[in-house]
Amino acid sequence: MSDETSARLGMPFLAGGQLQKHVTLNAALSRLDALVHLGVSSRALAVQPGDPADGEAWLLPAGATGSAWTLMEEGSVAAFQDGGWVRLDPPVGAMAFVIDEGRAVIRTGEGWVSLGDVLGTVDFIDRLGVGGSADEANPLIARLNGALFTALPDADGGTGDVRLSLSKESAADVGSVVFQTAFAARAEIGLVGEDRLSIKVSPDGEVWHEGLSVDPSDGRVAFPKGTLRREATVFAAPGGYVPPTWARRIEVLLIGAGGGGGGGQGAAAGTLRMGGGGGGAGGTAQAVWPVEALAGAVTVAVGPGGAGGASGASGSSGGHSAVMLDGTPLLRAFGGGGGAPAGTGGSGGLAGRTGNAGGPSFAASAASAGAASSSPEGPGGGGGGGAVTAANVAHPGGAGGAGGVMAVSASGGTAGSAAAGGVGAAAPLVELCRSGAGGGGGGGSATGEGHAGGAGGLWGAGGGGGGGGLSVGGVGGPGAAGLVVLTAVG
Repeated sequence: MSDETSARLGMPFLAGGQLQKHVTLNAALSRLDALVHLGVSSRALAVQPGDPADGEAWLLPAGATGSAWTLMEEGSVAAFQDGGWVRLDPPVGAMAFVIDEGRAVIRTGEGWVSLGDVLGTVDFIDRLGVGGSADEANPLIARLNGALFTALPDADGGTGDVRLSLSKESAADVGSVVFQTAFAARAEIGLVGEDRLSIKVSPDGEVWHEGLSVDPSDGRVAFPKGTLRREATVFAAPGGYVPPTWARRIEVLLIGAGGGGGGGQGAAAGTLRMGGGGGGAGGTAQAVWPVEALAGAVTVAVGPGGAGGASGASGSSGGHSAVMLDGTPLLRAFGGGGGAPAGTGGSGGLAGRTGNAGGPSFAASAASAGAASSSPEGPGGGGGGGAVTAANVAHPGGAGGAGGVMAVSASGGTAGSAAAGGVGAAAPLVELCRSGAGGGGGGGSATGEGHAGGAGGLWGAGGGGGGGGLSVGGVGGPGAAGLVVLTAVG
């Protein structure tokens, strides 16, 4: 220690028997005034100011200029006191507050550094705000665009591992991470009121839906809302289809179109006049394909319904439905056959499940109903048209076959008795059953034109046959168009 100044702050000592002791004492007090609770205006200013206020001080950067500052070393403190500049050299460990930065710095052996760079341990802080103000509800706040937790490697004395732990007090408490949009909760991951891991989402921060949970006792995963995504595309007309990128497989349903009912025979009284046969229903086909096998877009064909026959003419067959890849059919469902004017019902369309046939007409009794049970999940066949006997007795037509009789059944068209046949119904729940019901057969007429057959209901149902009549038979009902449903599953 010097006999003239103190070891750390360089305070001048009073000498024994010294005259004018106040000079030395005042110099020491001035030095203390500058160093204790040191505040500097800046550490970036390199040009000596021309009109500083008494007591102002600066940390000098490299290359400082000015009559006094040029003589001072980088990192020293230039303080303006009593009209002149004084150089101060705070010791290692001294703290200064840089006013223009709002930051505290510490002097080290390498120079002045931020306080945060030298803090080794900070314990029992009540609040900490990074880029924002912490409050009582949120004593730790970080307002930033990125954060990184990285492991301390073995080379630096660590283990190379990194783990973030959230510990709650009991199983009934909450330990979770909440994700928000504009400070409104939208998702939560963690142990919420129990020790079962869960993932929940919310559209508004109030109503919550649990999507996943993991049982801690055995690790089993449950999906309360299900795991599969399904998206059905319904084709009632031809078109193209590209599987969505998220799909893993495509479920396929094809229904061929229904055949038209045959037209009833017309002739003079005293002759047998048969009703037209009901149109056959289209066949149904189903398949499941992996999307990788489709190699892109496919083409969809939807069969048009067969036209009903005019008096004494056969009904037209229904068109077939298909899915094709580069012109090659991958799956087909053929349309039902048209009913004959001589009373024979149209055949069901060929497919994985052959369609229900149309009902025939009988000379001596009511016509038969369209079939429904040969393909119980498919569309119904059209009912046969009623005949007129040689004795001029008119018979009623047959009812249309029900659609999807073993599923969500659609009611067949009513049998015509001295009236036209009823139109077949569509399935009441089309998402569960796509099969329509057959049209009812028209009744025979001994005194006038035969009654018309009813149209087949959507989709794939056969039309009802027309009834026999005096001179002119009833026209057959048209068959319903086919359908293609492609359901992406992922």
